[in-house]
This record gives sequence, C-alpha cells and structure tokens, in this order.
Amino acid sequence: MMIKNPIHLRLEKLASWQLKLFMVCLCERMYPNFALYCQQMNNSDDKVYKAIIDLNWESMLVKNAKINFDGQLEKLEEIIPSVDDNSPYSVYPAIDACEALSELVHSYLSGEQLVEHAIAVSRISLKTIIELESAKTGNDLSENELKEYQPILDELDVQWEIYRVLKNEKNQDLELIKGLKNDLREEQISNIGVFLSSQTEKR
Repeated sequence: MMIKNPIHLRLEKLASWQLKLFMVCLCERMYPNFALYCQQMNNSDDKVYKAIIDLNWESMLVKNAKINFDGQLEKLEEIIPSVDDNSPYSVYPAIDACEALSELVHSYLSGEQLVEHAIAVSRISLKTIIELESAKTGNDLSENELKEYQPILDELDVQWEIYRVLKNEKNQDLELIKGLKNDLREEQISNIGVFLSSQTEKR
C-alpha cells in the first residue's frame, strides 16, 4: 500500500536544479539508514555512499564542477546490499537508500524526466517508513491508517517543507543550498528515526 502524495503534482512546477536539490535532501536523510547497516555488517561502504552524496552537493554548489556520474553510479552499484537469510532488517532501508541515490545519479546522467526521478525518490522514502511499520506489526497498513500514521505524516511534512523552501526561488541560490545541507547534516536523523552518531561517522 502506498499513500497518495499531493506534492508529486507540485514537483512538475520546479526547475531542474530545484528537483535535484529536493532529491539530494531526501537522500541525505536516508544516509543514516545505510550507515547503520554498514555499522552492523562492519564494513565501510557508507563512506562510498557519503562521498557520492558529497559530489551531488558539490555539483550544485560549485559552478561548472566536473563530476563523472557514470563512475559514481558504478561505485554505487557495487555497494548495494544483497539479502540473505542472515541479513538484519536494516538491509531493507539500506537498499532503499541506495535506490534513492541511484535515482538522483540517473537524473544527472539522463538530463531528462527529472520529475519522475524526484517522485521516485519521494516514494522510496515513504516506502521505507511503511515497510518498517508493517515489519513491526506483521500487518499491512490500510490507506486510512497510513493517513493517520505519525511517521508518515512527519515525512510528508518534511517533503512539503523542502518544497516550500524551493518553490519561490527563481535562481540557484548557493546560501539556500548550503543552508539545507547544513540543517540536514546537523540533525543527522533519518526518515525512520535512525540517529547518525559521531562514532558511526568516524568509523
């Protein structure tokens, strides 16, 4: 079950740089989910994920930045987790985080269908929340239950807030981009409430 998100219609009104910024903000929020999985598996793949996100921010903050997104996509594909009988639940939010980042990188490579990529990232973030609740309760949430489920409402609020910040900006304002980046990194809490501790970051 996937909740209808009215913001998807509004995204069509955003410029390319606004759509990319919307996506990188949501990917930044999903990064702690991937970092937690890497911590549990005792690997450092989260550093690769973080580096790819950093390059996406750089592409928005540095004029004429030269970034090989084909190469970044290859690196991302190498760290996407696989699921087996011994996998912790965190593998699923980690995979979602990779899928969202893949949508963002593909948006740079294709240069087209940015709205579709942005909608996909939005849906992936919501899907992570819905599937976590289903896993905890053993039941699928109905559409009415989704509309009243607080973590979903919180995620919708975040997506709307990012949209509201972006919608009235006509130019690619560097201070706005830096502000969003810093706010998300200071909070360090994911869409499902995973807190990125300093110990996790320093591994």
